Amino acid sequence: MNTTPRTPTIYPTEFRQLIREKSANFVGREFVFTAINNFLSRQNRGYFTIVGAPGSGKSAILAKYVSENPQVIYYNAEVAGKNRAEEFLAIVCSELMRRIGNGNASEGSWSLSLLLQKISDLLSPDERLIIAIDALDRIDANHQPPGTNLFYLPRYLPDKVYFILTRRPFLREKSGLLIEAPFQILDLSAYPEENREDVREYINKYLSATPTPPFLRGVGGDLNINQQEFIEQLIAESNNNFMYLSQILPVIADKLVAGSLGEELRNPVSLGETGFLTPGLAAYYQNHWQQMIGNSLDAIELAVIKILSQQKYAISVELIAEMLNEDEYDVEEVLENWREFLHQEIIRGENCYSFYHSKFRDWLSKQVN
Repeated sequence: MNTTPRTPTIYPTEFRQLIREKSANFVGREFVFTAINNFLSRQNRGYFTIVGAPGSGKSAILAKYVSENPQVIYYNAEVAGKNRAEEFLAIVCSELMRRIGNGNASEGSWSLSLLLQKISDLLSPDERLIIAIDALDRIDANHQPPGTNLFYLPRYLPDKVYFILTRRPFLREKSGLLIEAPFQILDLSAYPEENREDVREYINKYLSATPTPPFLRGVGGDLNINQQEFIEQLIAESNNNFMYLSQILPVIADKLVAGSLGEELRNPVSLGETGFLTPGLAAYYQNHWQQMIGNSLDAIELAVIKILSQQKYAISVELIAEMLNEDEYDVEEVLENWREFLHQEIIRGENCYSFYHSKFRDWLSKQVN
């Protein structure tokens, strides 16, 4: 079955580069693609949203999907200058008008909803129009009228029209979207075992391409028990975070080739104590930090960060408020503003929070303590 119109999409140069980079060295994620395909099969239109913490692989999943379905229209809101509605509409509407033979869109000559309806009318029963938008959380909604959907995404969709979105965790009431069409949200954190297996495959695929000195191998060339234990420890340290792995695996590979992995390999537990902080990870965490603090931090925000950065396990809002002698509502509001960088879980009926990754927590503790 053709899932999209046969006309290949003309991607902007920066989008083509992103698709290539983010889909490189891709492994697994079949549970996500199965969910997408099931949604497309069961619903005659709708929004499918992939939600995940920073570094959980959302962008790579979408890039891989687009690379295998080149008729899908792709847009990335994280690219510099592409996080405003006018840029999105100019690019996407131009592509839609090209598909119906009307040339390029010019200001004031198009409406996204109208174009979607026109293409819907032209699609055969076995065709679909799919628009994929990565990093919905990076959209700047300040230049849109209050109450409008992010990027003016349609509240209603015509038949055979679908949007596949990715974004970091968010509160439903702060999603920036009012939708009256079929929708499904897939939270990557709800699939820990599937994520773990994909992480294991990713590590093994990377290290299998790395020349490993013979003395690190066992009988028949299989990895010896120390290295197997090291890989399991690395899986645990990654906490299913592909960004973390993509940064430290090259360092590990270099150490393997040089035979200088040293104490980390002989004693896998030491990985959790030493770890690897690459310049790329430091820059990534610095970007998180800037997003969290904005122009500045007030006293309660700084106090909450200090407490969270000292906790290895999730801590309740009530306990944070008690430690700071602050109102629970004020603490909850601070945490909600940082929801995309936090892991939330219910423990004994209480909302508890921790930073999304232990290495970000460790890095952050050095900035504030």
